[in-house]
Amino acid sequence: MTPLLDAIVRQVPAPTGQREGVPFSMLVTQLEANPYLGKCALGRISSGTVRVGDKIRVLEPGTGQVREEGKVTRLFLRSGVQQIEMAQAGAGDLVSVSGVPTVGVNTTIAAPGVDEALDYIPIDPPTISVTFSVNDSPLAGREGTQLTSNMIRDRLRREAEINVALQIVNDGKSEAMEVRGRGELQLSVLIETMRREGFELSVTPPRVLYKRDPDNKSAVLEPYEELTIDVDHQAAGVVIEKLTKRKGELKSFTDVADKARLVLHIPTRGLLGYASEFKNDTHGTGVMNHTFLHYGEHVGPLEKTRKASMVCLSGGTATSYALNMMEPRGRLFVRNGEDVYPGMVVGELSKDGSDLEVNPTKAKQLTNIRAAGKDDAIRLVPVKPWSLEEVIAYVNPDEAIEVTPTQIRLRKQILDPTRRKQQSRKRVSDIDEFVD
Repeated sequence: MTPLLDAIVRQVPAPTGQREGVPFSMLVTQLEANPYLGKCALGRISSGTVRVGDKIRVLEPGTGQVREEGKVTRLFLRSGVQQIEMAQAGAGDLVSVSGVPTVGVNTTIAAPGVDEALDYIPIDPPTISVTFSVNDSPLAGREGTQLTSNMIRDRLRREAEINVALQIVNDGKSEAMEVRGRGELQLSVLIETMRREGFELSVTPPRVLYKRDPDNKSAVLEPYEELTIDVDHQAAGVVIEKLTKRKGELKSFTDVADKARLVLHIPTRGLLGYASEFKNDTHGTGVMNHTFLHYGEHVGPLEKTRKASMVCLSGGTATSYALNMMEPRGRLFVRNGEDVYPGMVVGELSKDGSDLEVNPTKAKQLTNIRAAGKDDAIRLVPVKPWSLEEVIAYVNPDEAIEVTPTQIRLRKQILDPTRRKQQSRKRVSDIDEFVD
């Protein structure tokens, strides 16, 4: 590490800024939650010197309007991964300041005489939305310790205080919480963290956030991403073909070392569920990155890749006898001996069409009549357990993800089959429902 650190010292310029004779100012780049001090603002001091007890003000980004006035209650200096409490700090120091509860990312903390906010880089807006709610399945409450809507709401609000790319929306009429983020990965990390903390919850499929065109209120705009892919040359054709079907537009094709670099502009909808396909097509050797580009014209419906589901008709324990009869119809998601309930998705059909209701709990009748092949051993295809990223990419709009500390299950949002059929007849389009 010594040559690397010496190179950093030689090449990276030293911090600029005056400590004496100029007022204190700092751009907030990150937030931290302290259980004793509340919200703390992290950033690099641009100019001046700040001391514990000094009066400060929070300026809105861009406009410079005063959001809040207060004083510095605690000051921590960053030294590696440690925080050292300090009495004062100056220009160039990375510090964490407490004393202004309403501070946010890209705001400016400054001395009372400063009226101009510092320049900042805007944060990309959230483009994906999911809804968190309590787990209301028949198997709820068996594993988790954090079960109520108040526990889920408090946890999400604490996360929003320090995760600047998340937005929490609650209409006040329901117990569900809408969480908006920058992509499937960010949301899956949050869900995985919560389930490890003992939460049980139900999560809806990811939805894209649309907007109305300000010049034409009847037109709908959708978010676009700039997608950069580094992949082996033999897999480039398959990747381009699949992304073109997802409304992607190839902008450049260049060679970088022994890889092909593809740059595409693609709607955010086109990236939902593509990560798992990309891993399979490139055999795990491809690298994919995407950033928010802009809101553009809606490109219409995408090609459907998901087939219909096998939906459980009764509750109980899945039997090998019933699963053996279901297996020729498609791919199974449950094993012999697993608990199931009405409305749970237990498999995927091999044919397109409507969902099929099945009974995986049917047992073999025990009689004294013997037949040929009666005692043959039943051998089922092994079922691969779901990963959280896979199930988020796979779930259908009318389904939900049941997340517990040890299990991930697919289910219908409406468990009752009669109500589910009635709701399917009057379901509105995805665009009409989720225009921001």
